[in-house]
Amino acid sequence: MSEVDLHMHSSLSDGRFSPAEIVRKSAEAGLTIMALTDHDNVDGVAPALEEAGNFPHLKLIPGVEISTDTPYGEVHMLGYFIDVTHPELLAVLQKMRDCRQERARKMVTRLADLGLAVDWQRVREIAGGGSIGRPHIARALLEKGHVASIQEAFTGYLAWGGRAYTEWPKINPSEAIELILRAGGLPVLAHPLFIREPEHLLSRLKRSGLTGLEVYYKAATDEDIRWLTRLADRFDLIATGGSDFHGLDDDPETPIGGADVPLEAAVQLMALAGERAPEPTNPHQ
Repeated sequence: MSEVDLHMHSSLSDGRFSPAEIVRKSAEAGLTIMALTDHDNVDGVAPALEEAGNFPHLKLIPGVEISTDTPYGEVHMLGYFIDVTHPELLAVLQKMRDCRQERARKMVTRLADLGLAVDWQRVREIAGGGSIGRPHIARALLEKGHVASIQEAFTGYLAWGGRAYTEWPKINPSEAIELILRAGGLPVLAHPLFIREPEHLLSRLKRSGLTGLEVYYKAATDEDIRWLTRLADRFDLIATGGSDFHGLDDDPETPIGGADVPLEAAVQLMALAGERAPEPTNPHQ
């Protein structure tokens, strides 16, 4: 188990546990550096930071995971050390959450057409007031007995290309990178193993300001990690990683700290954030 995990989700996006619970679980797992990276939502950062104050050994990095579109499908962009009060960032994320909710409604309708009816109100209850996502629909399907596991819900119906999958309007990866940079953050490409032709994409995104690549990830084999490390070196990107913990399905899910992220990954990320931080102004000058 690693003491670093830079990719986790709370109940304010599509995870099971509250931001404070995620922090407590991270401390119990022995983490010293963690990041909360909810989908298109930064509302959990403040309560997570407050809870992290109870664990002096634990550093919490404010983060977000932004959904973007490419001609080859959906791509996710992580943003670290962001200003969670940045007005433009908040406006874009709110618009995306509104679109995400409308997409979820359409998916529930499609499932009903397929004979797999779930109650919309129950999906909202599962989301717990957070941003509604596919894992919430998957849990509703599981509760109804339509599927035997969360994984089956995604594989058969909710994943890209699935029978109930529904597209929704998103920004492109370069726009997400530029938004993260304007909000004072460091953009990192998430789970590249799921991206078609990642080398071509990285070439373009590096020019847009990409600073990191998720190398250590729940689905990555040793061979994958070696290949992704070479890609990170080739494009001069920081090799980061995390469990992508949601807490929704204990058996197949990588636990907090289970992605074996090297401490050096977080150290490099924090060093770059420190270099880019604006110089404090002296009111007496």
